[in-house]
Amino acid sequence: MTGLGLRSRLQRLLLGRRLAAVRLLVCDVDGVLTDGGLHYDESGRVVKRFDVRDGLAVRMLQRSGIEVALLSGGRSGAIEQRARHLGIEHCRVGVGDKAAGLEQLQAELAVAPAHTAFIGDDLNDLTVRPRVALLISPADGANGLRQRAHWVLRRRGGNGALRELAEALLQQRGALKALQRHGWREGNG
Repeated sequence: MTGLGLRSRLQRLLLGRRLAAVRLLVCDVDGVLTDGGLHYDESGRVVKRFDVRDGLAVRMLQRSGIEVALLSGGRSGAIEQRARHLGIEHCRVGVGDKAAGLEQLQAELAVAPAHTAFIGDDLNDLTVRPRVALLISPADGANGLRQRAHWVLRRRGGNGALRELAEALLQQRGALKALQRHGWREGNG
């Protein structure tokens, strides 16, 4: 695999094998699907900005047979709305213990840690590391998480990080070239 920013050929090979085994991708939201900023409207409601290319990434992953779930410590209403818009059936918000939340989700979906990837951006996401084959961080994730992540992406949270990860997952399944050649014929997300 090219463009993964990994130092050795062995690291690229191991990452490729882990990517190929993923059946469940669990995403933190703030700092991954958003830039982590909290914007308030005049009524005091939180408004979040999501990247449309990350939305299309979710749709492409779903189409390829990868279950996408959201697991967030935040709670704003915007997260649930985005999940509905993208057809994400498993959206957990207000999760204090992400490791326990992930374990419950894996049991519900009957997906083993060896087939699970998690993308998060902060230290509360580090707790899931023993329960996943891949812990992934956006480029701007917290330093402690980046140091322990299996892969640090080149893109920042809310700015195409999920798309970068989705393209690597699709590449491992041999589905990316066909999409790049023929395009996408459904809504973008």
